[in-house]
Amino acid sequence: MKERATIQLLPGGRRLHLNDGPIDLIIGADGAPARMRCAYQAALDRFVTILDELSSELSLLRSRVTSNAPLPTGSIARSMTEAVLPYGHRCFITPMAAVAGAVAEAVLAAMTNAIDLSRAYVNNGGDIALHLAATESYTIGIVEGPESPSPFASAKVASATPIRGIATSGWRGRSFSLGIADAVTVLARTASEADAAATIIANAVNLPDHPAVFRVPAREIAPDSDLLDLPVTRGVGPLSFEEVSEALAAGATLAEELRARGLIDSAALRLRGQLRIVSPSRDRFIEPPPADERAAALGERSLAVPTEARNLLLSPVKEPRQCPK
Repeated sequence: MKERATIQLLPGGRRLHLNDGPIDLIIGADGAPARMRCAYQAALDRFVTILDELSSELSLLRSRVTSNAPLPTGSIARSMTEAVLPYGHRCFITPMAAVAGAVAEAVLAAMTNAIDLSRAYVNNGGDIALHLAATESYTIGIVEGPESPSPFASAKVASATPIRGIATSGWRGRSFSLGIADAVTVLARTASEADAAATIIANAVNLPDHPAVFRVPAREIAPDSDLLDLPVTRGVGPLSFEEVSEALAAGATLAEELRARGLIDSAALRLRGQLRIVSPSRDRFIEPPPADERAAALGERSLAVPTEARNLLLSPVKEPRQCPK
């Protein structure tokens, strides 16, 4: 029997948690309580439509993207397809590589269409869509995953930049990866574009045929995987400093190419404690201060990537009926 969806406020009452199967959203908005309730109601109304919308075109979304492939009809599915199209000529990729970011975008758009907000975000398991009014900004703490909660860097996103999407990919994430990156975080124009690019760059952080890397065909783990028999990484053994540098250099080279093509703004690549940053600006990514200064440096106006909320004690959200003018 399918479990019921989660629709709950996080402690403090300012962030909303929505979960239904593979969709796991943490949503935040700034503003008076009435405006937040309006935005959260709009998010909820869009959230409950998403799985049915995607399921109706799932076979197409799990198929390889090519220049002459048919386009899906749903708005989220189209965003997914458009985000991966720039990569279809160079590798096997399906629209599913951008699904988390595209879902985050769609929910955020529902919120901002419902009411004016100064700042808002939708975090779908680490793939984040941002809304920033003029002069607003976010600082985002970047982590390798739930098992490594201390940020290895932070990203500054201001309204004056074109960045409205952030995504992280790596072999230990919730999706499969062909590479060995612990984490690749990408800043891009949209969350779906960041999601697709993070996937591609994380795949490129690699040491092909290295004996310390354990790989398994994707559908041996998930029979319905869109990656079919492609070998996905399931374990990484000891690597020398030089080997780590080589893998990161391969990913950084691709990230530089994507930045030159205008497909991303910046990327931070992490493997075994080494960090490579590709960015047009030094202030996009900042390495963390000493541990005792981190809390003060990040503060309450930061987001964690990714956010885990499944085990928190939550309270029900009250559904507003009207939005303030």
